[in-house]
Amino acid sequence: MLYKTLFFLIVFNFLNTNFQLIAQNSEKPNEVKWVSFKEAQELNKKQAKPFLIDIYTDWCGWCKHMDKTTYSNPGLANYINTYFYAVKFDAETKDTIVYNGEKYWNTGTEKKSPHQLAIKLLSGKLSYPSTIFVNNNFQFNLLSQGYLDVKKIEPLLIYTVENVFRSTPYDSFSAKFEKTFYDTTKNEFEPKWLSINEALSKQKTEPKKIIVFTNANFCNSCRVMKKTVLGDSTISKYLDKNYYLVDLNAEYIDDVTFNEQTYKVGQVANFPFHPLTLALTRNNLVFPSISIIGEKQELLDVIPFYLNEEITFPVLQFYGENHFKSTKWDDFLKSFRTTKK
Repeated sequence: MLYKTLFFLIVFNFLNTNFQLIAQNSEKPNEVKWVSFKEAQELNKKQAKPFLIDIYTDWCGWCKHMDKTTYSNPGLANYINTYFYAVKFDAETKDTIVYNGEKYWNTGTEKKSPHQLAIKLLSGKLSYPSTIFVNNNFQFNLLSQGYLDVKKIEPLLIYTVENVFRSTPYDSFSAKFEKTFYDTTKNEFEPKWLSINEALSKQKTEPKKIIVFTNANFCNSCRVMKKTVLGDSTISKYLDKNYYLVDLNAEYIDDVTFNEQTYKVGQVANFPFHPLTLALTRNNLVFPSISIIGEKQELLDVIPFYLNEEITFPVLQFYGENHFKSTKWDDFLKSFRTTKK
């Protein structure tokens, strides 16, 4: 079952190095803990989380159905309560609402007049239910209109929480999410994955650069990137030719000697992460991350967060063919895209 890996009752806030365990705090742990806009924004000042805004009306049958089905799913409810501030917003309320520093109210005189904030959030396209996902200090807003079952809302949640929006359009990620978790067909060409110790050993006798893919069991975008991006046939073949490819799970259990320093298994900030993961991410442990190690075990670069093929492949060429020694990244990327056209 997907929920064994996708939805945890207790999970990690892993987007920075100040790790903090976030426990489920709902009195009814199998139900979504809905809060008002005011409560969500006050809570967000103490501990930043994305917002999930459920826009509904009292007369909307599909809204009620979504409450009874999707939001009543225990795994989904626990995931939302852990990672989001969930706001239930009546699109026809007469209440005055302050949101992101702006004041909104209902200027209509009819019973079903829409609230100003509903009009703004939905860009005038009043359809219910509608769900808004907000992150990055209100800078990221993703709107999904219509009924969402559990399968449809899963990638939306991951896309928002794990910062995939930084690099990838949602439709692209959603298709890859589907392939990762629901498609049983195997990739045409699988890359050769090594442990970090295997790669470092091979590098001594047969020098090649190393790509380290730092990931964690609870990171769903890691799984998507590993299977669909690094598992892409073109990228896989390029990796096998030019790099040693390392799958570094944060809970790796072997001691590692890297760059004349031995990293012993132990806890990082009270979490069971290998200390090498901090070294290879320059003390900014984000999942997923790609670290590029040169032939002499020098750390050439660290690239955090989920990457799609359009970024991954030029990055691999930039370092794999030593363009980084003579060319700035922006210039190389511009040339790469021009040539590709």
